[in-house]
Amino acid sequence: MPDDRNQRKKLIESVVSVEPGTLGFHARRYLRNLEVRNYSKETIRARESHLRHFMMWCDERGIVRPEDVSVALLERYQRHMYYYRTSGGRPLTSQSQGHRLREIRGFYRWLVKTRVVEMSPAESLELPRNEYRLPKTILSIDEVETILAACDLKSPMGIRDRVVLEVLYATGIRRFEVCNLKIWDVDLENGTMMVRQGKGKKDRCIPVGERAGLWLQKYLDEVRPLYAMEPDNGFLFLTRWREAFSPERVSEIIREVVAASGIAKPASAHLFRHTMATLMLEGGADIRYIQAMLGHAQLTTTEIYTRVAIRKLKEVHAMSHPGAKLERPKTAAEIERETEERMEKEELLSSLAAEAAEDNSNETL
Repeated sequence: MPDDRNQRKKLIESVVSVEPGTLGFHARRYLRNLEVRNYSKETIRARESHLRHFMMWCDERGIVRPEDVSVALLERYQRHMYYYRTSGGRPLTSQSQGHRLREIRGFYRWLVKTRVVEMSPAESLELPRNEYRLPKTILSIDEVETILAACDLKSPMGIRDRVVLEVLYATGIRRFEVCNLKIWDVDLENGTMMVRQGKGKKDRCIPVGERAGLWLQKYLDEVRPLYAMEPDNGFLFLTRWREAFSPERVSEIIREVVAASGIAKPASAHLFRHTMATLMLEGGADIRYIQAMLGHAQLTTTEIYTRVAIRKLKEVHAMSHPGAKLERPKTAAEIERETEERMEKEELLSSLAAEAAEDNSNETL
């Protein structure tokens, strides 16, 4: 059976006291309040992670009650995050630092509202400025094909892994969305997939693509029946233990297959999501269609994530710079229109970064 020790470690009560009156006690009440208000499980999980890191830090310094937290203490915690390094030597991104501080602010606003404390020490905090960084990695089309070909198609599990990667590459859906897929969410006749209860508890219907559809049909016909058992809960992807996937298992599959392919790039579900969006942009897809595929409510939610290919940069330069071509300079209206189009693309590209940064910070810490 799968080992759930990692899941237990993520609970606040596993690392700090939850006795009445403590930070842990009120944090659990706060998270239950979010459940009652119909926040998604993923949102609650992320918020619990942010609070857990803060409360562990407080516990190490003997701070266990919410009224003991001061502005000076929060400023110390902010400096701690700035200088913190993961086990791999990486710093926390400004987005991750900002997420944690915003969650502390939200928690204390709730404490004020429920009259646990009289005022919030987090209101005066100055959040770090977001950085606009391009990622170090993106998969080319050839690299994607090399990774997909590395799956062992002689075994049922290898076919399943290939289908998981095909779906990620074709649709760009998130890890937890892969885990939540049910067999009735896939409409192979119409070539679509219904992603239910995505981020923000929103549903969306997206195209699957012909190739991914054929692989899904093969998996449903030849592999899933080997592992499904009654009563069948309908989850599309099953482990060898006949259970639904966890997000961690999705990441493990990706790392294993990428390592087997010989592609020396950091492997994650976001790498496929990021690659899908970039290749569609390079293929000329309209920005709004990609936004719908990704399940983003707006284009300005996060920071720059997707790398801009040099050939596209050259095209933009040739289109927008009056000295780039031996032609008449563009009119003000033409330049304005092209600038708006470029800004829309940059906003979409930016809408992936903090999402990836937040997910990575939850995985590594």
